[in-house]
Order: sequence, then structure tokens, then C-alpha cells
Amino acid sequence: MASLKDMRNQIASVKATQKITKAMQMVAAAKLRRSQDAAEAGRPYAQRMAAVIANLAAGVSGDGAPKLLVGTGADQKHLLIVATADRGLAGGFNSSIVRAAKARIEELTREGKSVKVVAVGKKANAQLRRLLGERLVGFFESGKKPSLETAKEIGEGIAARFEAGEVDVVTLFFSKFKSVVTQTPTAKQLIPASVGEGAPVIDLKGAAYEYEPDAESILEALLPRNLTVQIFSAMLENQAGFYAAQMAAMDNATRNAGDMINALTIKYNRTRQAQITKELIEIISGAEAL
Repeated sequence: MASLKDMRNQIASVKATQKITKAMQMVAAAKLRRSQDAAEAGRPYAQRMAAVIANLAAGVSGDGAPKLLVGTGADQKHLLIVATADRGLAGGFNSSIVRAAKARIEELTREGKSVKVVAVGKKANAQLRRLLGERLVGFFESGKKPSLETAKEIGEGIAARFEAGEVDVVTLFFSKFKSVVTQTPTAKQLIPASVGEGAPVIDLKGAAYEYEPDAESILEALLPRNLTVQIFSAMLENQAGFYAAQMAAMDNATRNAGDMINALTIKYNRTRQAQITKELIEIISGAEAL
């Protein structure tokens, strides 16, 4: 049985942990507000980009259509981009994204498809390297703050692999921020471009537009940029979702620490009372013996 000193040390240790989890909860709450604002501010730009591309793509078909829009015509070689946070202590936030990607990989593998993976975020890299090994062909850090430069580097790497004929389909996995308590693992196809997904309809009000240069040339310029925009938007969504999940996880940890402190304090008091009672009985018994 633990001594009273050991119990006091254990209670002090749990109290110190509780202070840390409480501090982390407050920091996550402060950062969540800024991250949520950034994610919500980035959505209109990504949606508008998708709407412009959808509008242009409606009039483009045949051999003149850009490859990033229509793909290679094959569905054999898949590249999955799995984006998580660099840090943990956020409940199942990172694992839920990896699980969604893993389920997709298993499905494609059963169908006989070739699958490669690029990890964005240290947690994705650590889990996928252990699970997939040689399928993991690239890694980027998420960083403390989502960077457009990082998103551009990822997008250019994807486009280069596609142009080289290494992949037919590219899918991005991330967590879409919905609210403080809800973050949903999401898969978005980047190549061939899913131009209609989430894109608001542009009302031309009966007007007919002529493009200079032609629509194909504009799409050739916009589609690589769209890759960067969609990846950057996903990174913003991930950051907001991470801080929301971390805030909830640290709140639960703080509450659990409080419950543990109460239970240990009751146990300590009972043990101390039993020890005092035992000593009194020994003193009284000794006095009666005399």
C-alpha cells in the first residue's frame, strides 16, 4: 500500500498536470478564434475559383481541354495527399484523417489500383510511414501557420507527377471545420478537377462572354493555381479543426485530472485517518497494559 508521502506526491503531480492541460486549453481557445476566422475567410476565394473554372469548363471539351481538367482518361494510378497537423494532444483529430485515407487506400488496393501517398503534417508522416512504408513518396510539414508557399510547393509537385504520367487521379484528405465540436474528415478530388463540387452558380443573366485569350488558355493558367488554392484552403481548415479538437481534449483532460485529484484526496484522508486511529488504539492498549 502506498505511503502517505507517496499519495501526497501523486496528488501534487496530478495538480501540476492539471495546470498544464488548463493552460493548453486556454492557448488553444485563443488560437482557435484566429484560425477559424482565417478558414472562413479562405472559403469564398476557393469557392469563387471553383465557380470560375466550372463556368469556363462548361464550354470546353474534346482534345483541347486541359489535362488537369479532364485527366488522363485512366483510373489506375492514384495519389493521395493526407493532410494533418504537426502536433498531437488533440484527441482523435489526426487519426480520423489517417483512418479515412487508409480506408480509401485499402479500397483502391482491392480493386488492383496503384496507390502512392504524400503526407502533409508530422502526424500523418509518422502514422503513414508505419502503416504504408514504400507507398509514402513525399512529406511536407504543416508548420505553425499554413503557408501559401508550402501549398504552392505541394501543388507544383503534384502537377509535375501528373505531367510525367506517374498519376491519373489525385485526392486530398483533410478535416473540414464545421464547428468547435465538429470536424469532419473529407476527401476532395483535385485531378481531374471536380469543378462542380462546392462551386456557387454564377448567374450571367443571359449575357454571353467572349474570352481573350480563349477559355482553354485561361484554364491552363488557372488549374495549377487552383491546386494551390484548394490545398491552402484545406490547410486552413485543418488548423482550425486542430485547435478546436485540442481545446476539447484539454478540457476533458482538465476535468479528468480534477476527478482524479478528488479521488486521491479522499483516499489520502481515509488512509491518514486509519493510520491515526491505529496509533490511538496502540497507545490506549499500551496504557491499559500498564
